[in-house]
Amino acid sequence: MNLLLLDQFSDLGGAQQSLAELLPAIRERGWRTVVGLPGSGKLFERVTSLGMEAARIDCWPYKSGRKLADAGRFLVHSVRLAEEIRKLADSVEAELVYLNGPRLVPAAALAGLSCPVLFHSHSRLPPNRSQFVTGSALWWMNARVVANCGFVAEQWRRYVRPQRISTIWNGVAGPAETLSRRPGGAPRIGCIGRIGPEKGQREFVAAAARIHESLPECRFVVCGEALFGSAGAERYAAEVRSSAAALPVEFRGWVSDVYGTLAELDLLLVPSTGPEATTRVILEAFAAGVPVIAFGSGGISEVVENGVTGVLANSVDEMAREAVAMLAGDAGRRISMVRAARVEWERRFTLEKFHAQLLAVMEEWARAPLRDGAASESRA
Repeated sequence: MNLLLLDQFSDLGGAQQSLAELLPAIRERGWRTVVGLPGSGKLFERVTSLGMEAARIDCWPYKSGRKLADAGRFLVHSVRLAEEIRKLADSVEAELVYLNGPRLVPAAALAGLSCPVLFHSHSRLPPNRSQFVTGSALWWMNARVVANCGFVAEQWRRYVRPQRISTIWNGVAGPAETLSRRPGGAPRIGCIGRIGPEKGQREFVAAAARIHESLPECRFVVCGEALFGSAGAERYAAEVRSSAAALPVEFRGWVSDVYGTLAELDLLLVPSTGPEATTRVILEAFAAGVPVIAFGSGGISEVVENGVTGVLANSVDEMAREAVAMLAGDAGRRISMVRAARVEWERRFTLEKFHAQLLAVMEEWARAPLRDGAASESRA
């Protein structure tokens, strides 16, 4: 099979990490593949290191179009990007175009592709023009959608037939067995992920302040950095650092060895707010045997069973109270929880299961008979 894979970023965020981990499985299938990416980030490097063909595309940041000028610039750029997509699809004689980000969807619709399109949806868009434009483009292309949780899938049901929306949970490659906690030492609590308001590092620092009052020996670690050239995320990162100035919080930046970091932790906090999907680090903590306390926002409650595989909190205060209870209370509860989480990872969230399901959908959709006038059929 001939594939064109497109991503809206080349930095390694969660969606891009999923694509990077998928590439070796695609190569094993022997499928001819071209990967189109903006810039020369770590994902671009990963593609070329695998001996796969990478091409640069100009994926202009999507704007909601509140101003006519913004909408006009977006349209002009989308037309240009559509031409790039069309040329790449022709060059590889693509039998399937895989879109790993919503910014690519309108341009793919304008490209007039003669092969099926699969959109992998990793996040919930705000219910504004960006969601409407993306959904309308999916409808026009008669596209197939894979969502990483039900919360993310729900937004596309206005535009895509139910039988063409699949929910496939992310998978992660875990260690062969749960990680051994370091003996002795001060309790260590971590927050791991891209730095941005929706990831909740500010809430983590607020919870750390409350935990520190009860457990002054406790130490805290924030791993991650602002990605995708976002000035807003950079400002937010500076604000988080400033708010943590009086606390024993270590900022480590981006870490490539997530399991090495998890091996140092006694507890992972995931204070994601708003429209979060199912963040990968929860699944990695499940695999590693690190207990998780998370806000039940977005799709997180779809992967964390409260009181069984982790704890869901409704506020910073509750998260802090649960953390103190987890560290200072009955160790048997913590052990039971991490064992149940490990079993859940083995049952639902392994990398092998994720790849098998996603590749099966890709192959199925690529082989679906092309329908002349497919867009008009989808309107019926």
